[in-house]
Amino acid sequence: MEKLKIFTEDYKQIGVALRDEAHHFGYWHEVFHCWVIEWIEEEWYIYLQLRSKRKKDYPRQFDITAAGHLLSHEGIEDGIRELQEELGLPTAFCDLHPLGMIPYKIENTSIKDYEFAHVFGYIGKGGFDQFTIQEEELDGIYRLPLEAFLQLVNGTVTAVEMEGYELVHTEKIYDRKGLTLTNMETLPVGYRISFVEKITKWLGEHRY
Repeated sequence: MEKLKIFTEDYKQIGVALRDEAHHFGYWHEVFHCWVIEWIEEEWYIYLQLRSKRKKDYPRQFDITAAGHLLSHEGIEDGIRELQEELGLPTAFCDLHPLGMIPYKIENTSIKDYEFAHVFGYIGKGGFDQFTIQEEELDGIYRLPLEAFLQLVNGTVTAVEMEGYELVHTEKIYDRKGLTLTNMETLPVGYRISFVEKITKWLGEHRY
């Protein structure tokens, strides 16, 4: 069973707990988030993963490109493993751009998920070919213009369209899908607001 460091709400470590305990009792714990973006045809695109139907939490939801829990023996830099494990994307921690930490809560009848998310951006190259997604982790990967994604998460629009593929018995099935906030239960409103601010600031400073 995975063990996680647990914290007070003001980010002071108070011990270690099993992952299921953290989600049952609402213990604050750390996660690693990395958003992959890419400059395509004169605009930024952002990639989203389609979580595996086998996942206990949030199956078939669209989510951060690569994300995972930081275990009790790990530091923030160890989160880089998620890009390799989920996306088959070999990267170095120094290639990531730190966007800061976002604390947020997800509470419903099945989970109390209180997370300190260490958030990073990564500028990818090669389109969908840069990824070798792991079927046990993801059902697919999709992308859409970053501007459209930001309009969705800040409430300017209620739906957007994405392109990408699902992996079906090792075969890539390309299609287009609609995306709404109900497809992204992993991203509560507080996280979305903070993420929009952070990525807008980063790319405002980045001249491609």
